[in-house]
Amino acid sequence: MRSRLPDSVMKSALALLVAFLLLAMPRADAAPFVPSGQPAENLTASIVTFQPGTLYWQRFGHNALLLREASSGRAVTFNYGIFDFGAPDFFLNFARGYMTYRVVPNTLENDLRHYQTEHRWALEQHLNLDARQVGRLRDFLEWNVQPENADYRYDYFLSNCSTRVRDALDYAIGGQLKPQLQARLTSMSYRKEATRLISPDSLLMAGMDLALGPTSDLPIDLWQQSFAPLALMQALRTSTVTDAGGRTLALVGHENRLLAGARGDPPDRAPDLRLQFLLAGITMAAILLGLAKFRAVGTVRWLFMLIATSIALLCGLGGLILAALWGLSEHWAGWRNENLLLVDPLCLLLVPALLMYPRLRWRPSLFTRRVALAVLVLAALSLLVRDIPGLKQQNLHWAYLLIPIHAAIALVFLRAKKPDDEL
Repeated sequence: MRSRLPDSVMKSALALLVAFLLLAMPRADAAPFVPSGQPAENLTASIVTFQPGTLYWQRFGHNALLLREASSGRAVTFNYGIFDFGAPDFFLNFARGYMTYRVVPNTLENDLRHYQTEHRWALEQHLNLDARQVGRLRDFLEWNVQPENADYRYDYFLSNCSTRVRDALDYAIGGQLKPQLQARLTSMSYRKEATRLISPDSLLMAGMDLALGPTSDLPIDLWQQSFAPLALMQALRTSTVTDAGGRTLALVGHENRLLAGARGDPPDRAPDLRLQFLLAGITMAAILLGLAKFRAVGTVRWLFMLIATSIALLCGLGGLILAALWGLSEHWAGWRNENLLLVDPLCLLLVPALLMYPRLRWRPSLFTRRVALAVLVLAALSLLVRDIPGLKQQNLHWAYLLIPIHAAIALVFLRAKKPDDEL
């Protein structure tokens, strides 16, 4: 995934692309797509994979299709996943999950210059495609980069820079790639692969993990895992293709490093947060209960209020966001999120009472005490629903973190009842 290229670079790249394609063949009609059926005798095809970067939208890496003219050496890349922060309503559409990205042609030279400044490696995989297959790929890409065809609905897992490259290649070789990759199951899920790649940004990883629902925990095959450019790069190394003569060849003929890079690659797996979150949850619960024990001290009461109110606000607002992802957006990976039992919008109802905690004779109302108890019961319920088929979300670490905290806050509320109050 990449941000929008400068207009001057895009214009020069488009001009080069037009000239390049005119040399290769007469232009096809822009829409609908109709392949010419003409082989590309003077073109070779490759996939270029670029190392993940340090900015959050670069963490998944990037890849592009490359067509190279054999006689002149001129090379054009086709980059999917291009977006523009300045597009109308970009952030609103991002929140809604209704994002429009585009495919943009560029020169290989410009692409390499861009990634070299970011110290990211680039690897070219030369594909063993015959002239007929390269012709199909050329026809499709020529049609796809036309302004009326370049935009597409973006999806992080189903329609991104890598899946578009994968699908175009699969089309070019007559659907030979998809059954090979679908037949190879992995030990990964969308959650595991996404959090692994984003894990260098720990807060972003935690937020993404919290926002993903149970659908993201289903096992995925290699076809699905290739939403990640590096996973597609690895998958192509063990894939085959049958040419026009009936020969079965390795899909990747050879590889060469275009840029050396100077950064480390993503970890092999996301960190296991269960022990860390359990210790953090117990520690925070102990702090809250310890402060409540010494509430006779004014400073202690204010400190408890600040900590507990912050937790209630974070949980309550976080729960509203999770609910909106489920009910108001197209982010399907966030639907039916069981973390709503842990990051509960009901926590917002505790905020007014917590703000009054510094009062020496603080007594929460019967209603707020019941809300605090309900928050705890719902959080504990998250452990029980894990045994229901189809609802086993990988969120045990969040339960370990938040249940002790909710229990501590509920205990403080229950202990502060008036003598004649009952639940």
